[in-house]
Amino acid sequence: MFTDKDFILSNYNSIEKASFSWSAPSNIALVKYWGKKENGDQIPANPSISFTLKNCKTITSVAITSKDEKENFSFDLLFEGKPKEDFKPKIQKFLERIYPYCPYLKEYHFVIDTQNTFPHSSGIASSASGMAAIAMNIMSLEKAIQPEISEEYFYAKSSFLARLGSGSACRSIKGNVVAWGENVTIKNSSDLFGVEFDAIHSNFHNFQDTILLVDKGEKQVSSTVGHNLMHNHPFAEQRFEQAHDNIAKIVALLESGNVTDFMSLVESEALTLHAMMMTSMPYFILMKPNTLEIINKIWKFRNETQTPVCFTLDAGANVHVLYPSSVKEKVLQFIQNELVGYCQNGQYICDEIGNGSQLLINN
Repeated sequence: MFTDKDFILSNYNSIEKASFSWSAPSNIALVKYWGKKENGDQIPANPSISFTLKNCKTITSVAITSKDEKENFSFDLLFEGKPKEDFKPKIQKFLERIYPYCPYLKEYHFVIDTQNTFPHSSGIASSASGMAAIAMNIMSLEKAIQPEISEEYFYAKSSFLARLGSGSACRSIKGNVVAWGENVTIKNSSDLFGVEFDAIHSNFHNFQDTILLVDKGEKQVSSTVGHNLMHNHPFAEQRFEQAHDNIAKIVALLESGNVTDFMSLVESEALTLHAMMMTSMPYFILMKPNTLEIINKIWKFRNETQTPVCFTLDAGANVHVLYPSSVKEKVLQFIQNELVGYCQNGQYICDEIGNGSQLLINN
């Protein structure tokens, strides 16, 4: 079991240049993370567990060259091949956060070129996939200058670094289902990085996630602000306790293949997340009228047809429609017939459970 001190690199070699490219997927939490510990650095107030997605991902390439000046971070940032200056402060802050664990960063100049497979400003959070992809490239550099590090260490530290950029990014490194946050149910679970949970019943293999893009605009309240509002929330402690209980419940459901109870728990978690937003001070609502229309349509369709389909939500208005691959054709027909009209410009994205980050180039 790694501690944060294990991730401090002290001895390493130097290289003149290298280039890497990684893809890292987005993920959708089933049991939600909402709230951070005040005395920690991106430490979750409660555990979470997520499906890793397959198609919605960030592809990031990094070209690295050694430099003489070693006092400052040096990087160029491109988005889809073009300079993206407004992204640079976030990357600068990320490098500052991880520098104590990656002391070699100031020895190199980085050219970072990143792109998403999903439409930019589509309302899908790209911070998880984006920070995970950068973390994987940095760890490829670390592996090049310290070849002795193990595969287990490589992925654990990648998740650890990604977390320092965006909490949920630690769940985008590896695995179909990933848990983050220390809990008694999942062995080796940690607040510091995500761990793969692989005891999954075949009913959940190739599980589908169709993302209905209800609102592609920028959220009026950022997730960072929302997390901070949990510090004095009147229901915070009850929520954190509930999340621990729900982790235990959903693990049992994933192992047993009980899709019906899984759907009930996932929907309850989604609504609880938004209930926390509506009962904080100041309070806010991220769901839109069309979000509610879609939810009611899903409930009606499920009750009338007995089709195993449910929804979950992230901290926004978009709806993730979850269902087994065995009913894919039926559910997609339902989406096209009854739900597309509630999506902005009729847009939706078909996705499914994926396997985590993938190395594309290693030179």
